[in-house]
Amino acid sequence: MAAVDFRDNLLGISWVDSGWVPILNPGNVLDYFSERSNPFYDRTCNNEVVKMQRLTLEHLNQMVGVEYILLHAQEPILYIIRKQQRQSPTQVIPMADYYIIAGVVYQAPDLGTVISSRALSAVHGIQSAFDEAMSYCRYHPSKGYWWHFKDQEEREKAKPKSKKKEEPSSLFQRHRVDTLLLDLRSKFPPTFYQPKPGEKPIPVEVKKEPEPPAEAVKQEEREPATKSSAPAPPSKPPPEKRARLQ
Repeated sequence: MAAVDFRDNLLGISWVDSGWVPILNPGNVLDYFSERSNPFYDRTCNNEVVKMQRLTLEHLNQMVGVEYILLHAQEPILYIIRKQQRQSPTQVIPMADYYIIAGVVYQAPDLGTVISSRALSAVHGIQSAFDEAMSYCRYHPSKGYWWHFKDQEEREKAKPKSKKKEEPSSLFQRHRVDTLLLDLRSKFPPTFYQPKPGEKPIPVEVKKEPEPPAEAVKQEEREPATKSSAPAPPSKPPPEKRARLQ
C-alpha cells in the first residue's frame, strides 16, 4: 500500500486573505480564489490560461481541462466555487466544491469521506464503551464474574442515609402497652414528683391501706374450717374377694 501524502488531504485546512474580505463580491470572488497563497487553487487550470491571455470567463466553455466556476453566491457571506473537468462545451465532470464563509475558504467533503468519518466515530465510541466496561469486570474461580465500579463506594458514602420510616403502632399494641403501664404503676407507685422542670422533686405520701381487724381475720379462718368439717359422702365398700376355681 502506498503511503498517504497528507498534503493531498485538504479537508482539515482553511485559507483566508484578510485584505480581500471587505471587498468580496460575485465579480471578484474567482480572482480572490486564484491567489497564489491559496492551497486549493490549481495553477495548471484553464482559469490561469484565460487570466494570462486577458480573456473573459466565457472562453472556458471552448476549452478542455480543469476549470473553476462560481456555482452559488449568497452575498455578502457565502460563495460556493466548483472545480470540474470539462470534456466538451456541454459535458463536465465535478471534481470538488469549495465554500467561502466570511472570506475563509474550506473544501467541502465528499459523500464517501462523510460516511467514513461517521462510521469511524461510531466505531471509536463503541470500542471505548467496551474497553471501559471490561475494566469494571472481575472474575474469581470461586465467585464467578461480577462488576466492580470505582465510584460505587464513593457514591454510597456520599449519599445521605435516609432514615427508615417508623411504622405506626396498631390499636391492639397501644391498648396493650397502656394496660401494662397502668399495672406497673399500681404495683410500683412513684415516690417523687417534679412540679416544674428544674425544681426539686417532692416526695409523694403513699397512703397505706388499713389492715383488717383481727376479729375479721379469725372469722375468715373459721369459715373454711367449718366447710372442711362437713360430712363426706359415703364411700363404697371394697369388693368381696372370690375364691378361684381350680
